[in-house]
Amino acid sequence: MKIAVAGVGAMGGRYAYALYTSGQDVTLIDQWVPHVKAIREHGYQINLNGEDICANMPVYFPQEVLEAGTEFELVILYVNALQLEGMLQAILPIVTNPKTYVLCMLNGMGHETVIEKYVPITNILLGNTMWTGGLVGPGKIKLSGNGTADFRELHPDGKEMALKTVDVLNTAGLNAKYTENVFYQIYKKASLNGATNALCTLLEANLHAFGSTNAAAAIVRPILEEYAAVAAAENIHLDVDEQMAVLEQRVYDPVNGIGTHFPSMYQNLIAQGRLTEVDCINGIVAEKGARYGISTPYNAFITKLIHCKEEILKITKEEYL
Repeated sequence: MKIAVAGVGAMGGRYAYALYTSGQDVTLIDQWVPHVKAIREHGYQINLNGEDICANMPVYFPQEVLEAGTEFELVILYVNALQLEGMLQAILPIVTNPKTYVLCMLNGMGHETVIEKYVPITNILLGNTMWTGGLVGPGKIKLSGNGTADFRELHPDGKEMALKTVDVLNTAGLNAKYTENVFYQIYKKASLNGATNALCTLLEANLHAFGSTNAAAAIVRPILEEYAAVAAAENIHLDVDEQMAVLEQRVYDPVNGIGTHFPSMYQNLIAQGRLTEVDCINGIVAEKGARYGISTPYNAFITKLIHCKEEILKITKEEYL
């Protein structure tokens, strides 16, 4: 399959590398100049489970791909949520091609409302992933552990492509699954992020360090309860006790889970000095809660705290993009 990965930071790089090594025709697209230059000059430097790898994959700026007139069967979007609309605008002739499907598995919720402004709903695949990754610097990522991917089409006309994409990702070892109730899966993943991502960022700690604190459970449970209340308003049942167990058994575990991982907001704000995706993770719960008449003080407060930290660090959208 001819695939473009638009946004090749840690997660985009992980998917691009897995697909490339499985024999797919993969093109990397990114807008971060130092990142693209580093990959071109030195190859993509990947530390995969402790092994250093240099992957010589083709990487381009959006305009270069447009000028080449390249067409793709699939575009996988892996930009930060703040860059989603900008990337779609930058590669608009590609994603509006009726033969091109777009797969989005970004952190958080609500991305489909942005994508639908540019891509026909018949060509949108939506879901989430439990794979993780860390961006070390321009052209360098660190990957470890295992994960999964769950997604499906937004319109019945896209089902054939969704099933084909599942097969392609599984050939690359990405543990993909066609999931009927994809919004339930999105809520599950988003709630885990909502319970830990911003807090690890504010405390400048990895998942294990935060989860090991005496106060973690008391803080996390009400965040999850707010997620569950908002999900229920959309006829989605989110089990808080089940999510608490996932945090304890997988997320915080440094040996059998992802406890040594620093979440994406930490990587953006603390490690790279960039704005975060908090509005799509905690902020959207507060936004939905206000719409449904549901109180969400924890998610609203956490969102404000992250924005305070962004402001204190004097990070602007212009600098980020």
